[in-house]
Amino acid sequence: MKSEVKSTCCYCGVGCGVIVEAESGRITGVRGDPDHPANRGRLCTKGATLHLTARPECRLLQPEVRSRRAMPGTVVTWDEALDTAADRFAGIIRAHGPDAVAFYISGQLLTEDYYVFNKLAKGLIGTNNVDTNSRLCMSSAVAGYKQTLGADAPPCSYADIAEAGIIFIAGANPAVAHPIVFRYIEDARAANPELKVIVADPRRSETAAIADLHLAIRPGSDIALFNGMLNVLINENLIDDQYIASHTEGFAALRDIVRNYPPAIAADLCGIATADLLRAARWFAGSGPALSLYCQGLNQSVHGTRNNVALIHLHLATGQIGKPGAGPFSLTGQPNAMGGREVGGMANLLSAHRDLASPADRAEMASFWGVPFVPVQPGKAAVDLFKALKSGEIKAVWIACTNPAQSMPDVGAVREALGAADYVVLQEAFADTDTADYADLLLPATGWGEKEGTVTNSERCISRVRAAVPPSGAARHDWDIAVDFARRLGRKLNHAAADRLFPYAAPAEIFAEHCASTRGRDLDITGLSHAVLERDGPQQWPYPEGATGGRVRLYEDGVFPTAGGRARFVPVEHQPTAEVPDAELPISLISGRMRDHWHGMSRTGTVPRLFNLEDEPLLAMHPCDMLHRGLADGDIASIRNGRGEIRVRVAERTGLAKGRAWLPMHWGSQFMNSAGANGLTSAAADPYSFQPELKHATVQVERLDLPYPLAVLRRCADTGEALALLADARRLLGEFPYATIGLYGRQSPLVVGRAATAEPLSAELIAALDARFGMADEEGAIVYADASRRVSKKAVARGGRLMAIRLAGEALAQVWLKQAMAEDELDAGLIRFALAPSARPPVSVTPRNIVCKCADVSDVQIADALARGDDLGGLQERLKCGTFCGSCVPDIRRLVAAHTDKQPAAA
Repeated sequence: MKSEVKSTCCYCGVGCGVIVEAESGRITGVRGDPDHPANRGRLCTKGATLHLTARPECRLLQPEVRSRRAMPGTVVTWDEALDTAADRFAGIIRAHGPDAVAFYISGQLLTEDYYVFNKLAKGLIGTNNVDTNSRLCMSSAVAGYKQTLGADAPPCSYADIAEAGIIFIAGANPAVAHPIVFRYIEDARAANPELKVIVADPRRSETAAIADLHLAIRPGSDIALFNGMLNVLINENLIDDQYIASHTEGFAALRDIVRNYPPAIAADLCGIATADLLRAARWFAGSGPALSLYCQGLNQSVHGTRNNVALIHLHLATGQIGKPGAGPFSLTGQPNAMGGREVGGMANLLSAHRDLASPADRAEMASFWGVPFVPVQPGKAAVDLFKALKSGEIKAVWIACTNPAQSMPDVGAVREALGAADYVVLQEAFADTDTADYADLLLPATGWGEKEGTVTNSERCISRVRAAVPPSGAARHDWDIAVDFARRLGRKLNHAAADRLFPYAAPAEIFAEHCASTRGRDLDITGLSHAVLERDGPQQWPYPEGATGGRVRLYEDGVFPTAGGRARFVPVEHQPTAEVPDAELPISLISGRMRDHWHGMSRTGTVPRLFNLEDEPLLAMHPCDMLHRGLADGDIASIRNGRGEIRVRVAERTGLAKGRAWLPMHWGSQFMNSAGANGLTSAAADPYSFQPELKHATVQVERLDLPYPLAVLRRCADTGEALALLADARRLLGEFPYATIGLYGRQSPLVVGRAATAEPLSAELIAALDARFGMADEEGAIVYADASRRVSKKAVARGGRLMAIRLAGEALAQVWLKQAMAEDELDAGLIRFALAPSARPPVSVTPRNIVCKCADVSDVQIADALARGDDLGGLQERLKCGTFCGSCVPDIRRLVAAHTDKQPAAA
């Protein structure tokens, strides 16, 4: 039977609503929810393909014990698994105390999951060692809001984008990381041609490409930029003296500091033109309501908190807060990083924005939970948690819904820590993350489409997450696993109150307790419940008891949740990055996101079409830096520093200044033969937020002499077969000095492997490759060998279709072969052309561009539909192009207009 369920996307913090289609227990489709206030029916490429990720092939389906972490493990029952875990944790706690165990959780958990883990650690075990991967993305935003405005509460809403006169985007690339927010920016520009957009980013990002002013500042110079702008505002009388006097404190001390940042000096620190800094300041104050959007570029820094603070100062100094279209708006990275902060799911927080350092807050929380005390000793934040695991101070760690063996900085040290731990539990929906290699116990958790609960997005909007299908295999909900473990652990430790502390039978009960804990707090949601959200849809907080709706924006009355009710200016000075380029490590490496992938690709890495933009990690460099190193487009380079080395291809990019390079953060050991970008990043952290400097590291880049390329392309019958082959072929990555593997395709999924070597491949390794990729059978094989050039190629065709090809020693043709094989475009008579040494396709292969990335519709498909008589509406109805995020509609209109212009005039 077919069904439809409204839920929420599980990717970024925009919090888009989705309608999930299911049939016979399987998710079959997804589309944007037109009633959800976050997206109004729009979805990005990732959200539009969510249904394609709901497959069993990569899921962890049964509890599994691994002896000495050897794979495969032994499947056990849930009773056996949780009793074993309870025994191990109880033994360690009795021998070494509660701080010898820790929990590392995730901004992708639901609020109800987060609440239970926080209570388990702080209320039952008596340790504050519970931290989250949100520490890596949002903790500096939290600390910045608290230091200035008094509470971790983004004051703005998406509605403010349409009201803004100027949008200042700093350290964020919403075109890629928050695409639906970017659509709102585009809509605002279309509605208001006078709208100004400033982007501060060390590279010319996809967002910077639309800016009226791009400030290509040096990495780590954000405070110098903001202080320089404030200097201009003060000197040109562009500040709001009345607002400062009535609603803030501390401005005089900051003004004295800012005198040291005149435009020329600040611009020099930033590496930009003085005129551009002046223009940015004047636009900020004189273009109408000023809205700032910011994310990891500010947060992931050793002075991330102060970066946030310095930007917020601009709003306080000009009174640009608490008004329509104005305010400092932190764009949350993960779907529920906000919800995790709300329930205190971090090592230095307590529920409902209570402060762990406050004796009154600790006593209040202990009384609410009915426990003797909440421990005083601060817990270990993420970086220190894994350092303590490596040193043995922490003996056991429980990891839920995250992949620290790829996502943490200095990931080599983190992998050593996981290897040294006495006991590692991994609670996860996916079976093959990098962290799974280090687990003693694997616990299968439900995934998107199977879960029930709530999440909170960037604009404080709480949405329901609903299940469309039953759990896969023996998977259980994250909160349910934690509750069951807590009860068992309580009995092992003779805590008679364990069952009372964890009485929950459904997530609605957990949410009700969370709501009760917020009474009288800044985020009071005592008026909410699962039932209210079911009835009225998503709601913003605060939403106290008796309210009929949430609050769109905060601080409209100029009163802030500080002791004196005033916002605070904080003295901040420019500080260098953790690492400054020098002769040994001269390149500033910036890491970032791509539009079509999410984090470590445990989910998006299962969808072939999401690799079609880029199907391997590429290091983007300035042409001069490449020339200096003898590098050309497509060459393989070593990127190294004292923490590690990775090997990737390089690509020339003009959007980078000399001395800067950019690398996507998504690829890890599942897709390449290294740990990826975080094998190089620094664990140095901000002293206030404890957030590490993941965005920037200094490196050396050198050309590698690997003259013998290899490419293997294998067409698969369906995605399931492709995923099975991908998992099997990963075992060969370690055989090469450079290697990547991934997916590709549209109509037919492909597995694509690339490698390069210093010497020609041995016959044995070629035979192993052929066997692994299903090419050992000589039937239908075409072989080409040139001993003088050390080239060996093989193609396998069946029924006139090219099924697989291996190109060793020369691999130029793989560039066009991917598309030809995926689209089944190579005529039977031209299959031999696949072995030709040419980067140019035969004339029968039609080059195409994907116009609508969300619906995966090409210009060729659109042209064919137009030739059949479709107009724009017909294209949207037939092909679904332009019906998701809408960013491709202008391109579709141009294609329609061009087709119309070519038609002969009517007689």
